[in-house]
Amino acid sequence: MKLTKSQIRNFQNTIRHYFHRYGRHDLPWRKTRIPYRILVSEMMLQQTQVERVIPKYKLFIRKFPSLISLARAPLSDIVAVWQGLGYNRRAVYLKNTAIIISGRYNGRIPRSPEILQTLPGIGKATASAIGAFAFDIPTVFIETNIRTVFLHCFLSHKKKVHDNEIASLVAQTNDYRNIREWYYALMDYGVYLKKQHYNPNKRSAHYKAQSRFDGSSRQVRGSIIRLLSKNGAVTKRKIEQAIDIQNHDLEKILKQLQKDGLIKKSGRTFLINS
Repeated sequence: MKLTKSQIRNFQNTIRHYFHRYGRHDLPWRKTRIPYRILVSEMMLQQTQVERVIPKYKLFIRKFPSLISLARAPLSDIVAVWQGLGYNRRAVYLKNTAIIISGRYNGRIPRSPEILQTLPGIGKATASAIGAFAFDIPTVFIETNIRTVFLHCFLSHKKKVHDNEIASLVAQTNDYRNIREWYYALMDYGVYLKKQHYNPNKRSAHYKAQSRFDGSSRQVRGSIIRLLSKNGAVTKRKIEQAIDIQNHDLEKILKQLQKDGLIKKSGRTFLINS
């Protein structure tokens, strides 16, 4: 879809007007341009609601104020702070990313989104977001709230919309004079639209309903991590006694946690990886 100059101008004015009046200007990661802090926030915000991230982000930055301090910290300390955010392997990715940047890039986070994508746990959208928010690089990327805006404003009658079509609209309408603020504005308008309307993302070709957490293997994984964080080395039998495994294969879950780098086995016990 090719937009006219008038369409682009009206769209940009709508987004800017909303952001200037109602934007979430107080989000802590929006008050900094320190690349490390933006990296932390973007890793935390993957698949996690802003309200849950805010207190964890503040605590994380206090505990690990620099990339070097994070690289040197024991994984058990990092996981302990991460508890409550879910998807704990992101904590492993973040530590490993810090180690790589410390050694390969002299502790300086790369500006290039292409290089950022080579680091653990950083995909195209996260790399582009870091590039835009930390370095003002005019990237084109899509996340759930940005997708919401374009599905609602330009593609309201289409179904199974591919992100390639949305990316074209993002590129046409981006305000490259202040890409950082523009993406913040788009995201905030997307949050607003979701509150006012049904979720337009259901019309995306990439939409997948989030699986139920209660009783899921994700819940069991999180319970195991909390148990080990609190008690240190624990046997498999103790895990079975302390956690409601329900119908899940504990052996399989433990092996996956080891594969993800979150835990290790020492003799007959399991503990958070060092």
